[in-house]
Amino acid sequence: MGRTARVNKLGLTREDYKGGKSTLCPGCGHDSIANQITSMGYELGLEQHRVVKVSGIGCSSKTPAYFLGRSHGFNTLHGRMPSVATGILLGNRTLTCIGVSGDGDTGSIGMGQFKHVIRRNVPFIYIIENNGVYGLTKGQFSATADEGQNLKYYGQNLFPAIDLALEAIISGATFVARSFSGDAKQVQALLQAAVKHKGIAVLDIISPCVTFNNDDSSTKSYNYGKEHQIALHEIEILGGDYIEGKPEITIDEYPEGQTIDVTLHDGSLLRLRKLDKDHDPRNRAQAIMALERAQRENLFITGLIYYEEPRLTLAEIENLVEEPLATLPADKLRPSREALAKIMQQFS
Repeated sequence: MGRTARVNKLGLTREDYKGGKSTLCPGCGHDSIANQITSMGYELGLEQHRVVKVSGIGCSSKTPAYFLGRSHGFNTLHGRMPSVATGILLGNRTLTCIGVSGDGDTGSIGMGQFKHVIRRNVPFIYIIENNGVYGLTKGQFSATADEGQNLKYYGQNLFPAIDLALEAIISGATFVARSFSGDAKQVQALLQAAVKHKGIAVLDIISPCVTFNNDDSSTKSYNYGKEHQIALHEIEILGGDYIEGKPEITIDEYPEGQTIDVTLHDGSLLRLRKLDKDHDPRNRAQAIMALERAQRENLFITGLIYYEEPRLTLAEIENLVEEPLATLPADKLRPSREALAKIMQQFS
C-alpha cells in the first residue's frame, strides 16, 4: 500500500497548497521562497479562498502563480502593488493578503508606494525578493545593487545601495525582517510570524539570481549568503488560537543565549533565542544602527530586525465597519433619498 499523505487541520495535503509549475531559471532563489510560502499555508491551515496574492512586475512578481493555487491573485503594474493591496483590504478587511515584490519593483519605480503603504499601516505581508538586478530585462543594476559591483554587460555600479529594511523601519513598519532564500527554516519561521502580525510586515529576502548576479563577490549571490549570513537569533513559532481581546504585547529583557516569548494577536508565540548580545529587536534606534553598521561593514544580518507593539491599521484609522464593504447590501451602501437631501442641505 502507498504511504498516506499527511493532512493539516483542514484535511488538506501540502500538495493542495501548490501553484503552477515555475518558469523561472533553475536554481532561482524565488522558487525557494514560493516553496516556503506553500509550506506556511499548509502548516497554518490557511483557507485559500480567504487569501489574496498581489504582485507588480519582474521575475519576483511571477512567483505568486507558483504557490497557493486555490487563492485569489492580482498581478498589477510595475511598482503599483501597494495601491491594489490597499484597495483590496479596504474592500474586505477579513482577507489575508500576501504581496510579492522585487528590489526593482519596490526600490525604484515603487519606492513612493512602498513608503506610503507602510505609513498607512495596511495589514499585509510585503515580501521583497531581493537579488540586486533586473533579471527579467537581462540583468541591469537595481537600486539595491552593491556600490562598486561590476557586471559583465553593464560595467560598474557607481551608486550606493538602498537598504529596504532600513527604509521600512524609518517609514514606520512595526515588523521588519531580513532573511536568505537558502535558509528555509528561518524563512518559514518569519513567514509564519508575519502572517500573524497585526499590521504591515516587511520581509526583505535575499534571493540570488543564478543567471545575472551570482558572482561570489556579490552580497546577493548564493555562496555569499551561505558563507556570510549572521543570524541575530533563532526563531520558533508556537501554535495558538485567536484572542478576541487582543492584549498588549510585552516582552521582558533577556540575556544572551536565553529566550523570550512574544505573544502575537492570534494567541501564538514568537520565541526568540538571542545569538547576538548587542541586538534587541524591540529597540528602534538599535535596529537602525544594526542595519547601518551592516551596510558599512558589508555584513549580512538576518532575522527579526525590528518589532514593536502594533499600531492602528488603515481600516481602524478610517473607522470602517467590521463587515467587509464588498459584502454590504445595497441598502446600507446607498443613502436614502431623505438622508441624501439632508446631506446636500449642509452644502447649500
